[in-house]
Amino acid sequence: MWLQRYINLPMWLLIPATVLVVAGCASSGQKPADRSQTDAGTTAGEERVLLDIPSHALTLFEQAVAVMASGDFVDAELRFKEFLLQYPAYPGAHVNLAIIHSQNGNERAAQASIDAALALNPDHPAALNQQGMLFRRNGKFIEAEAAYLKAVTASPDYALAHYNLGVLNELYLQRLDVALQHFENYQELVGSDKQVQKWIADLTRRVAATQRTANAAE
Repeated sequence: MWLQRYINLPMWLLIPATVLVVAGCASSGQKPADRSQTDAGTTAGEERVLLDIPSHALTLFEQAVAVMASGDFVDAELRFKEFLLQYPAYPGAHVNLAIIHSQNGNERAAQASIDAALALNPDHPAALNQQGMLFRRNGKFIEAEAAYLKAVTASPDYALAHYNLGVLNELYLQRLDVALQHFENYQELVGSDKQVQKWIADLTRRVAATQRTANAAE
């Protein structure tokens, strides 16, 4: 069961930050009930950038996000690059390019896009999360943890980084109590997730068993 944490996350978990940067500019800021639209940590600076660009550019960005969500990464990549030619100071587009490059197995290009996003905003939670994922895939678990922790420090309600911290601590760092804490944080932020709830129940039992063993040894 534990290995199910390896399964690729659905696309809504990969791009909520960029979707909601756009949507947030036209909304009251209230979080929608659907967990697939959970706010993933938009920063005020990003909102200012989008508010300052013409409506046709917003449309271009929204179309790129929609194409990306449909799975057409070739078209989405072209659209994000076109957007960045006009508005290079928007880190969310760089993050989406990093996701596309990662999906295509081009880690060098993914790192370049992450670097571009972090150069614009060193505390961008989605960029930090992508950096952590890239570190984790390359076996750099301590560096991955640092990137994820920086993401949740910059944006405590960034649910995906809590999820990834749960996976990292359970499967790679063997810190079951810490993994449990982050899965619980994730669950609180996104609402009821039946699969994660099963993992929480499993970890709760394992942490309690470990504690009982430690107490008996004393």
